[in-house]
Amino acid sequence: MDLRSDTLTQPTEQMRQAMARAEVGDDVYGEDPTVVRLEERAAELLGQEAALFCASGSLANLLGLWLLAGPGREVLCDAQAHIVRAELGAHALLHGITTRTWDSPDGVVEVERVAALAADPSPHLMSTAAVELENTHNFGGGTVQPVETVRRIASWCAEHGLGLHLDGARLGNAAVAAGQPLAAWAGLATTVTFCLSKGLGAPIGSLLASSRDNVERARVQRKRLGAGWRQAGLMAAGGLWALEHNLERLADDHANARLLAQTVAERAPWAAPADVPTNIVVFNSGPHQASLIAAQAAAEGVKLSVLGPDLIRAVTHLGVEAEQCRRAGAILGRLLAQAPTA
Repeated sequence: MDLRSDTLTQPTEQMRQAMARAEVGDDVYGEDPTVVRLEERAAELLGQEAALFCASGSLANLLGLWLLAGPGREVLCDAQAHIVRAELGAHALLHGITTRTWDSPDGVVEVERVAALAADPSPHLMSTAAVELENTHNFGGGTVQPVETVRRIASWCAEHGLGLHLDGARLGNAAVAAGQPLAAWAGLATTVTFCLSKGLGAPIGSLLASSRDNVERARVQRKRLGAGWRQAGLMAAGGLWALEHNLERLADDHANARLLAQTVAERAPWAAPADVPTNIVVFNSGPHQASLIAAQAAAEGVKLSVLGPDLIRAVTHLGVEAEQCRRAGAILGRLLAQAPTA
């Protein structure tokens, strides 16, 4: 049972068939018809004018923030945001963008916290160009940024002339959990990214969506970074199939994550979170026990991620069934119950 990430999903047989039959062209020329259909469908679902198919969420985020902030400008975001913790400093290294962060234990923030950090243009201080939000919040435990919260932050950004970037890698999980359409959040952002290769199960790809002008600028920068691709319709067909068939099934992953947490709580209640909003579960391992317990679990056939010295992450996804989560929870719960808590 590999619960390290929902990036480990495998394409289904139906998805493979759709990919094998895909009509393709040269995407650098804008002539791959399957890519065009994917981009148009994604833009429609996300409430934006246009979209750009990218190889990864990190690339899509890199382009989205580049559109909003240039060298010597800053982006405000959560201290545990994927863009600052898990994208290898690319925004600073490649585009000269710095970040200033707020702290929140679950990744959910209110507009007042954001406003307190913003800086006006000055000869002395780094000026704020944009705000970045993540939905769902990966390292916060799959938490959902409420639509009304994002709406308030979007309004504040517009009032102050700032861009709003939404890292919506798992926005599908947020939409299913909250019973809202993707556009309820995505339509509020200046730029938004959306991943096809996590819970939706496509083998590769993320989308950047924004205005038509922004997407055309991003298309040029994508090529400049060496990330233009040719007959990408083979991959786009998998993403299209995922969009049309795998969004609603994310609810199964959420139920399995709750089952996993509940099973662990039966044996080690102190370790399990009280709430599991989507498909990510972060467990307290006890002081400096995370690496040891993850290694012990792996030896018994359960692969987990280590987020820090005291934290273990499990992510449910396509291909992981309820009975597997029950067995994984029993193994992890037993190991945690045996671990020192102080």
